[in-house]
Amino acid sequence: MAGSGKTTFMQRLASHLSTIKKPGYLLNLDPAVAKVPYNPNVDIRDTINYKNVMKEYNLGPNGAILTSLNLFATRFDQVIDLCTKERDPPLDYVLADTPGQIEIFTWSASGAIITEAFATVLPTAIVFVLDTPRCTAPQTFMSNMLQACSILYKTRLPLLLVFNKIDVARPDFALEWMQDFDTFFEALRADTSYAASLSRSMSLVLEKFYMNLRAVGVSAITGEGIDEFMRAVDAAREEFDREYLPDLERRKQVDLEKKRREMEMERVQEDMRAARAGSRQPTIPEAEEEA
Repeated sequence: MAGSGKTTFMQRLASHLSTIKKPGYLLNLDPAVAKVPYNPNVDIRDTINYKNVMKEYNLGPNGAILTSLNLFATRFDQVIDLCTKERDPPLDYVLADTPGQIEIFTWSASGAIITEAFATVLPTAIVFVLDTPRCTAPQTFMSNMLQACSILYKTRLPLLLVFNKIDVARPDFALEWMQDFDTFFEALRADTSYAASLSRSMSLVLEKFYMNLRAVGVSAITGEGIDEFMRAVDAAREEFDREYLPDLERRKQVDLEKKRREMEMERVQEDMRAARAGSRQPTIPEAEEEA
């Protein structure tokens, strides 16, 4: 979400990887950011001029971000080649900083292209960064959980919840709400609005979703919780290899079979068109008579 501190968190991760001597490859995919606090190896701004896109396509800010990302996605195979290139020492991590407008990346065609491109060649996980102080309001917390749920089912990749800014507000309340419906119910008891009632109902429905979701608290400013986050990343990689990779291979086979059937159907239709064209051609006597 915008304002959650994900770019600062990206800087913290880059610093941490440098400290522990594990090379990381950094990508900035936000074309509208004025300045990033880390040195990206690949920067969308080097390829796409966000302001020129606004002028050329007569778009507003969000439309220009989406269009810029779509244009960049058409060349993303080159980015994948850079990420998978053999190096000495080899890369341990590839980190991609996405645009702050979550809907643009999650629900756009370019977002799907980018995540699928990574997942086909590298173990991939989605990190959903939340603003912990803002989540103290139960309904805001529920809104974030619904976003997390939609991201998980849209990307079909391991998802890590990162409660950022724990130097400002501890995440204990949120972690407890995720595990104990009664506690969350009590937090909403004083609110009798329709939205509060809906939040209670949604919490009960999503209880199973919470139980299998990894969540850690971090501070991008102080570095607290980074070690726990890295352990969660290692667990997400194991989950990717164990559960998501077989599913990805199965989906690839289904797509290949679908394409094969489409090609066969196209050949059949071409044969039928050729047969119809042949049946309409007049015989030689008919042609002479018409002449």
